Amino acid sequence: MPRPAAAPAENPAETTRRLRPVAAETRRAPTSASLESPTPVTPNPAHSWSAPYTSGGTFGSGRPVVSFGEPEAFDDDARVGLSGALVRRRTLAAAVCLVLGIGLIGGAVTGSWLVGGSGEAGERGTFAAAGSLWHSVPVDQLFPPTVQGRGAGPGDADRTWTRIAVAPDSGCADAFDPLLRKVLTPVGCQRLLRATYTDATQSYVTTVGLLFTKADATAMRSLDARFEKERLGRRTDLMPRPYAAKDTVAAGFGDEQRASWTVSVLTDAPVVVYAVSGWADGRTVDEPQPAAEAMRSGATTAVAQAGLGHEAKGLADRVERGLRKSVTSSSEQPS
Repeated sequence: MPRPAAAPAENPAETTRRLRPVAAETRRAPTSASLESPTPVTPNPAHSWSAPYTSGGTFGSGRPVVSFGEPEAFDDDARVGLSGALVRRRTLAAAVCLVLGIGLIGGAVTGSWLVGGSGEAGERGTFAAAGSLWHSVPVDQLFPPTVQGRGAGPGDADRTWTRIAVAPDSGCADAFDPLLRKVLTPVGCQRLLRATYTDATQSYVTTVGLLFTKADATAMRSLDARFEKERLGRRTDLMPRPYAAKDTVAAGFGDEQRASWTVSVLTDAPVVVYAVSGWADGRTVDEPQPAAEAMRSGATTAVAQAGLGHEAKGLADRVERGLRKSVTSSSEQPS
C-alpha cells in the first residue's frame, strides 16, 4: 500500500484559500451514529463548585471564594468630597434664590410707594377723587343723554333710556322723605344730582340720583352694613322721591306714582346711588315693590309684570358704572 504524500510545509506568505491535505494519522475517527459514548466520561472533581479550594491556588476544603475589588474612584475620601461639593452647590443656589426673592419683593414695594396706586394711600386718593366728581365732571358724563341697557329688561331684553330732564344740583332737604333723610344723616349731604329718563316707548319714567356725602370710607361702610342688616332698601317708607319735570312725560311723576326703587351705598366712594321708577301716564301705585323683588323670577305683581323693577335697577347700575369710570379717569390724571 503506497504511503500518502507528506503535507507541504506552511509558508507564512501564502495567501491561497485552498485546503491543505491532512495527514492520515491526524484525521479524526468518524463519529459514531450512536448518541451514547462507548467510553463513559467522568467529570473532573476539580472543576466542581463543591471542590475544595485554598488560597495558594490549589483545591482545599470549603466552597470557592469569589471576591470583587472596590472601585478605585469611590473610596471614603472621595465620597466625602463629592457630598461636600454637592452641599456647597445647593447652599449657593438657595442663597441666590433668597437674594433674588428679596430683591423682587423690595422692588414691588418701592414701586407701589412711588406710584401711590396701591395700599391705603391709593384707596384714600381714589375715595377723595370720587367725592369731587359732582363739580369736576360734565353732567353728560354722569347722566348721558342716552343710556343703553343690553340685557337689562325682563328676560334679558335690551333697554334704551333717554334723558328728559336734569335737576339743578342742590342739597337734600326736599329730595327724600323724612325717614330716609334721617337714615342718611350720619353720612351727610354734600351735593345731590338727579336726572329723569324715559324708556323707548315712553311708557315708564325713572329718576336716578347720585348723593355725594361728606363721609369717609368707614362711615360709608357702616351705612352699607346697616342697609344690609336691617334690609332698609326694601322698606316702602324709605323710598327716594322722583324728580318730576314740567312739560315732559314725567310731569305727573310724584310720590304717589312711585312703583319700584333701588338704593346702593358705595363703600369705595362717598356716594349713594338710587333710582325710582313709575308709569308715565301718572297712575298711582298702591303697593310699590323693591326692584330686587320685582325682578325675581315668577313675580306676578303689576309692577313686576310691567318690568318697572328692571327699569330702576338697570338704569341705576349703568349710571353707577359710568361714575366708577369717571373716578378711575380722575384718579389717573397727573396732579
